Amino acid sequence: MPILGFGCYKVGVIPGSAAGAADAPKPAPAKGVIADALGAGYRCFDCAQFYENEEIIGEAFQAAGIPREELYIISKVWTNKIYDGPQAVRDQCLKTIKDLGCGVLDLYMIHWPVPGKHVAAYKELVALQAEGLIKSIGVSNYTVEDLAELQAAGLPLPTVNQIEINPFLYRKKTIAHCEGLGIRMQAYRALCNFGKTSSLESEVVGALAAKHGRSASQILGRWCTQKGFQHIPKSEKRSRMEENARLFDFALDAEDMEKLENLTTPAALETYKSSYLKGIVRDTPLQATAEGVRLDFTLD
Repeated sequence: MPILGFGCYKVGVIPGSAAGAADAPKPAPAKGVIADALGAGYRCFDCAQFYENEEIIGEAFQAAGIPREELYIISKVWTNKIYDGPQAVRDQCLKTIKDLGCGVLDLYMIHWPVPGKHVAAYKELVALQAEGLIKSIGVSNYTVEDLAELQAAGLPLPTVNQIEINPFLYRKKTIAHCEGLGIRMQAYRALCNFGKTSSLESEVVGALAAKHGRSASQILGRWCTQKGFQHIPKSEKRSRMEENARLFDFALDAEDMEKLENLTTPAALETYKSSYLKGIVRDTPLQATAEGVRLDFTLD
C-alpha cells in the first residue's frame, strides 16, 4: 500500500446522509477529479460504499486507461450492510467490485464497528479474502476494545486501521496498541481536525510552514508520513493535489516533531468520543435503541 493515497469522499457526489449535505456546494465532476489525481501521480484511492460514487469512479478509472496493476484500490462497507449481516456484506463487496471495475479489491474495510454486528461482518471479509476477492482486510474507526472483540473471536488481525490522525487528535495509546499488533495506521482528516475549524490554521503549524518554506498542508502531511501513517488527502483542485503530494523532498527535524506531538486536548478527545458513538450506530436501528453500545473505551 503506498504511503500516500487519494481520498474519494465527496468526489462527484455529496452522500445523502453526510453532515451539511443539503447546503453543500455541487462538487466537481468525478471523472475530471480522478483524472487530475492520476495526473498528479496518485495511484492509491480510498473509496467507500457510503460515498455513493463508486460506479462513477470506476468509469473514471476506465476512461483514464491506467493499468489495473498500477492502482491500489480501497473500499469500505457501510454500517447499514454491517447491521444487516454477512450476506449483505458479501453482496455489497461484490457490488463494489463491479462498480469500480477492479476485479479484486486491494483492501476492503469495515467502516465502523457496529455493536454486536461487526465481528460477523469481519468474519465474512475473511471468507471473501480466502476466495480471492479481496487481497487485504482492514478496519476503520476501531478502538482498542473493538480490536479485542476480533481477537476474542479468534479472527486474524486486520492489516490496517483507518482512523482520524493529526496533531490535534493524536491518540498515542491507541496507535501504539495497533502498531504493537502489527496493524498499520491509515490517517484520515490529517489536514482538518473534526473538533477544529481547520488544523491548517494552527499557529504552531503556521510557524513550521514559514520555517520550511512550505504550506501548512505539507507540514501536516509530512508529519503524518514521517510518523509512518498512510496519508489520504483529498481535493478537487489539481494544484492542491500536487501540493499535498510534495512531501518527500524535505523533512521535519526532532524539534519540529516535538512541537506537533502534544497538541491534543481533553476537549478534542471528548469530541472524538461523541463522534465515535454516533458513527457506530449511524444509519442503523441502533440509533434509536443504543443496544450494545459500549460507553467506556480507550480514548487516547
